[in-house]
Amino acid sequence: MLRFFLKQETDSAPVSVPEPESQPQVNNNAEEEESRRREEEEEAERQRQAAEETRRRQQEEEDRRRREDEERRQREEEEQRKREEEERLERERQEAEEREREEAARQMEEQQKKKKGKRKGLGGLSPEKKKMLKDNEYSSSDDDDDPYYTFIEEGSKFWNAEKKRILEQRITHLHDLESMDKGDLVKLCKQLHQQLSKLEEEVYDWEVKIRKQDQEIITLTLKVNDSKGKFAKPVLKKVNKTESKFKKLTSKTSKDKADFRDNLKSTGQSKFAIDEEEKAE
Repeated sequence: MLRFFLKQETDSAPVSVPEPESQPQVNNNAEEEESRRREEEEEAERQRQAAEETRRRQQEEEDRRRREDEERRQREEEEQRKREEEERLERERQEAEEREREEAARQMEEQQKKKKGKRKGLGGLSPEKKKMLKDNEYSSSDDDDDPYYTFIEEGSKFWNAEKKRILEQRITHLHDLESMDKGDLVKLCKQLHQQLSKLEEEVYDWEVKIRKQDQEIITLTLKVNDSKGKFAKPVLKKVNKTESKFKKLTSKTSKDKADFRDNLKSTGQSKFAIDEEEKAE
C-alpha cells in the first residue's frame, strides 16, 4: 500500500526538463571578440606603417636638406676659390703693368737727361703749372668779345648742362619712403640693387678698357724709344774736300810736277835718302 502511494506521488510530481545549452550565443561572442581583435591589430598595423612612412619622409627630407647644404657649401667654396684666383691674377697683372710703367718712365727719364736743353714755349714747367698759367690767362681775360674766350665759355656751359642732364637721367629719385609699405620698399631695394649691379659692371668694363689702352700706350712708347735708340744719327767728322787739296797742289809753282809726298808728315828719317845720293852721283 505504501509502495502504491509512493508510486502515485512520483507519478504526480512534475518532471523537470533540462534547459537547452546556449552554445550558439557563446560562438557569436567569440567571433565578435576575434573580429574586434583583428580590427585592432589592423588599426595598430596601419598606425605603425603610417608612423614608419612619416619617419621615412622626415629622414628623406633631412637627407635632401643635408645634400642641398653640402652642394651649396661646395658651390660657395668653388666660387670663393675662383674669386681668389681672379684676384691673384689681377694683382699679378697690375704688378706687371706697374713694372712696365716704371720701366717706361725710367727710360723716358734717361732719354730726357741725355737730351741737351732745348726749350720750346713753356719748357721747364710742369703740366700742373702750365695748366695753372692757362687758367689764370683765361680767368684774367676781361674782353668778352674775344672769340676764343667766348668759345671756351660756351663749351664749358654746354658740358656742364650735359653733365647735369645725364646725372638727372641716371639718378633715381626716391619717393616718400615713410608712406610706402613693406612690399614697395622691397621692390625699390631690388630695383636699386639691380641698377647698382649694372653700374658696377659698366665701371669694370671701362676700367678694363682703360688698362688695355694704357698698356697699348706703354707698348707703343717702348717701340718708339727702341726705334730711336737703334737709328741714332751718327756724328760726322769734318774732312777736307778733294777740290781744296788739288787747289793746294796746283798753286805750287816751284815744282813742275805735283809731288804728293810734300803733304805727308815727316817721321824724322828719310826713307829715300839712298835714292837721292845715287841720283847725285
